[in-house]
Amino acid sequence: MPKTAAKKSPAKTTVPVVQEAPLAFDTLCIQGGYDPKFGEPRILPIIQSTTYKYDDIDHVNRIMTLQAFGHKYSRTSNPTVAGFEGRLNLLEGGAATVATASGQAANLLAISNIVKSGDHILAATQLYGGTFTLLNATLKKFGVNTTFFDADAAARDIEKLVRPETRLIFGETIGNPGLSILDFDKLARIAQKHGIPFIVDNSLATAWLCQPFKHGANIVTYSATKYIDGHATSVGGAVIDGGNFDWANGKFPDFTTPDPTYNGVAYTEKFPQSPFLIKARAQFLRDFGGCLAPLNAFLFNLGLETLHLRMPRHGENALALAKFLARHPKVAWLNYPGLDATGKKRIARYFRHKNGSGMLTFGVKGDLDTVRRFVKKLKVAALVVHVADARTGVLHPASSTHAQMNEAQLRAAGISPDMIRVTVGLEDINDLITDFDQALAA
Repeated sequence: MPKTAAKKSPAKTTVPVVQEAPLAFDTLCIQGGYDPKFGEPRILPIIQSTTYKYDDIDHVNRIMTLQAFGHKYSRTSNPTVAGFEGRLNLLEGGAATVATASGQAANLLAISNIVKSGDHILAATQLYGGTFTLLNATLKKFGVNTTFFDADAAARDIEKLVRPETRLIFGETIGNPGLSILDFDKLARIAQKHGIPFIVDNSLATAWLCQPFKHGANIVTYSATKYIDGHATSVGGAVIDGGNFDWANGKFPDFTTPDPTYNGVAYTEKFPQSPFLIKARAQFLRDFGGCLAPLNAFLFNLGLETLHLRMPRHGENALALAKFLARHPKVAWLNYPGLDATGKKRIARYFRHKNGSGMLTFGVKGDLDTVRRFVKKLKVAALVVHVADARTGVLHPASSTHAQMNEAQLRAAGISPDMIRVTVGLEDINDLITDFDQALAA
């Protein structure tokens, strides 16, 4: 009999373990934060309701006492607002996000969730005028004092300003309107050394340019009215918790001791992943009432869908206009992030793209009357109290957004009497250059 061929053992195969890759930033802009189920709307719907129905009082009680999550009343949460919060949280890489009625409401919520009467804040001088007033005047009425520092000062000089009662450091990724780019590493080291959180307003950069949590920030705030909306339709804000700060380090007892307004919940114990954000929503959004309207959340969500398309164009247009103005004989000076050595270095270190965002400042040769005449001659650009719009706008900060500052405070914020702030839009760059050229000629 012929020999039977020996049976070969089946070859061992290794099935590769496929790990789902995280979605790219551009995809998250369009699809992040909202996952419709079978038969549900593909687009995040507007839930224009204050009220939500439940079947039994025990379930409502669990929600009201933070034993379970759910929408109980739209002052503290709403399905449309939650969709926007989820998308923005993914883009920033945060632990949790809460939306607010404005950017000012966001800064107030973030700060008031931390400080109490007798506490102290360190803040960069290069701030939006409304934020400066909040820190310099309004919070002082509640017993909270702020010391302002030059964000470009040496670390040792800034650290000398830290007091035993200092509870946070605050700055803007891109100062408005000084346009200085924050040195994250320096301020993060100071904050970490002294066990205090580092809060950053990321409105003018957005997560497309910079993700502050990757550079040591603990809390990020937004005026969503700016580039997130992008079309000047809605006012709103957001606070994002990085989930990377130890609120149980002994300096913040409100996070570790029982909250009598919620049956003795201790936030660091009950919600270890995001005690800051849960406390902010449960206490201060409840009590201050600065909630975001569902329609505005819907429009912000639409804005995020094109953020990755708009931000490159804003930066390209701003850079081209800046280069034109820098050469113009009637321009005294010009400032745009990335046109100087320090700006280039920080953009390379902290930004995801080599882009200085869409704002620039410059001075016209002449007096204040010259500035007035220049602004009136503009045809494409308009005089507006706003930044980060699809349309180009100009403003005179010293007489408007920062009019409450004295001369010394204006200088510290990087604002000169002749400064014109330009928020560069998405128009054809040749039309913008022609418009500024004819206005300067006039």
